This record gives sequence, C-alpha cells and structure tokens, in this order.
Amino acid sequence: MITRREILKSALLTAAGVTAAAYTPRVAQAADPAPVTPAAPPAATGPFVLPPLPYDYDALEPYIDTTTMKIHHDKHHAAYVANLNKAVASYPDLQSKSVEDLLKDLKSVPEPIRTAVRNNGGGHANHTLFWQTLGKYGGSKPPSGALNDAMLVRFGSFENFQAAFTKEALGVFGSGWVWLTAGSGGLDLEPLPNQDSPLSRGRTPLLGIDVWEHAYYLKHQNKRVDYITAFYNVINWEAVAARYDAIKSA
Repeated sequence: MITRREILKSALLTAAGVTAAAYTPRVAQAADPAPVTPAAPPAATGPFVLPPLPYDYDALEPYIDTTTMKIHHDKHHAAYVANLNKAVASYPDLQSKSVEDLLKDLKSVPEPIRTAVRNNGGGHANHTLFWQTLGKYGGSKPPSGALNDAMLVRFGSFENFQAAFTKEALGVFGSGWVWLTAGSGGLDLEPLPNQDSPLSRGRTPLLGIDVWEHAYYLKHQNKRVDYITAFYNVINWEAVAARYDAIKSA
C-alpha cells in the first residue's frame, strides 16, 4: 500500500526532473563563417589612396591568416599612404605624379622629403603590387607563356627559381623584400632593404615577397622559412605573367 509520504516524494522527484530538463543548456550548432570582407579604405587626405584588397581578408587562409591581412593592409599599408601624402603636401607639382614616377626619379624629388618619399612611396607601391600578385588559387604550378620562357632562360627550371628565391628571402637581414624583376638583360632576383623599390634602380618589379616581420610574425613567429613556403601557395601567377606581357608589349 502506497503511503501519503511516498506519493509526495514521487511528485517532487517528477517535478525536479521536469525542471532540470527545461533548463538543460543546448549546444549551439556551428555555422560556416561568413567571408571577412575588407572594409572600405579611409577617405584620402591627399592625392594617394589606399587601394582595397582585391579579395576578402580571409581569402589566403590557411597560408596567410586573416588577422595579419587586416593589420598589414589596414594599418601598415595605410600608414605609408598617409605619410606619403604628408610628404608631398607642400609640393603641388609632385601631387600630380604617380608614385611609380616619383620612385623612378628620386633625384628630382626635393631633398627635404626625398627620404620620406623613398620610404613611404616605396611602401605604397610595394604593397599595392604585393596584393595584386597574391590570390586564393595560387600554388606551385609554374607560370605559362612568355614569363615561363623567360624564367627557363634565367633559372633553368621553375624549381631552380623557387630555390634561388627562397635563398634570397632567407638571406635578407632585418626587414626588406625580394623581387623578381624585369629589365635589360632579362629577369633577375633583387633583395632590397626596407621599402626600397626596384623602380628606383631602373628595374620593373613583377613579384615580391615582403619579409618584414609584420607580414608573418602572428602566424609563423620567427620561422621565416615557414612563411616563405606558405607564400608559394598563394602566388597569382596569372597576374604576374600578365604584368610581364604588358611590360614586353609596351
């Protein structure tokens, strides 16, 4: 025979069970992350403008991480543009020139701002080309057409080019770039310090790797070789080859 006490006990246990079930937390279902689209560049305060990235911030994952892309483009590149505009603010004749023309003829830039134009104009031009020659569907596949022919003449094989490019990139002391350039005598590799541009040496840059630490430190720390290896996976060889074709036909 069931007593009154047993009935009450059963009711309390049942109520407790319902309450617990009602407040059991649910595990949220993971959703696919939305692409991280670059924000519009800030309004220009001079003749030079920060170009938008030609792809989303996260387009080069996992080889170049989203946070690095945001900081590299929105902070570092933007700072070069802002400082270049400051440098030419009092020189109306320079404001009508392209950054490439300024770098090609640094001797014509007034001495008080020459270093600022060299550093910040170089930083602006170098990074603009850097973004254009990277892409989501890069990789180790060699370029085709005239660029491939020229690389075979200069390096013997695509693998030889990669080995030489890697050696130069690892050999840059401190901050700088390594460039594949075109000019008299064909293609060449040029390691340059800081933000110096091949344009100031009479050469045309085709492809460059930024080996300043801000380009890779968040993901690769001090392992520059890992960054260089990753870089080969995001080179847009179609863009590099098209740039070479345009130079040859000019």
